[in-house]
Amino acid sequence: MHFFEIENVAFQIWAYPISYVELIGTVFGLVSVYLASRANILTWGTGIVNEVFLFMLFFQVQLYADMFLQIYFFVVTVYGWYNWNKTTREIKISQISFRNKIFLVLAIIIGTLIAGFLFTNIHVYLPTYFKIKAAYPFTDSFVMVASIVATILLAKKKIENWYLWIAVDLVCVVLYFKKGIYFLSLEYFIFLGLTSYGLYHWKQQLSND
Repeated sequence: MHFFEIENVAFQIWAYPISYVELIGTVFGLVSVYLASRANILTWGTGIVNEVFLFMLFFQVQLYADMFLQIYFFVVTVYGWYNWNKTTREIKISQISFRNKIFLVLAIIIGTLIAGFLFTNIHVYLPTYFKIKAAYPFTDSFVMVASIVATILLAKKKIENWYLWIAVDLVCVVLYFKKGIYFLSLEYFIFLGLTSYGLYHWKQQLSND
């Protein structure tokens, strides 16, 4: 059995088998979000490990939008790492304008609808690579699109990234539970606490600047 297959189980919790792929992706995801909540640059390095293992996991459970999201995350992670480290002067936490907030909400809605349609039919467009129909394509697409926007805002140290992550985490708790990847669903429940802490911590820093 291949190490990266979800059938390769590390251990069980109450009869739920946790694969190595889910375990490693989950642990590094938790570390990465905690480091991000502390505005620690190491969040980007741990994020790369998280992205590689979740890419393999999501392909195997037919959450294709989430799978493609990990490719994007990898690119933005490299950018974020560079952006936080490119000067000796620390990037300050800031806010986006009300007009840009409206623009981002509209972009997320439109992006979700377009991506949802595409992933609904991805097994038709690319049957060689995607033999099984996508699961929950529109919900999964919202997670993808909102996460893309949130990651950009995080890389730019915009405080609004945490509001988006809270929304994404709420959706993911339900989505991953319904797909039977319970350990990852639990992780996103923990993420809710970490993202709430991140919002609180960044608000404090913003008010002190």
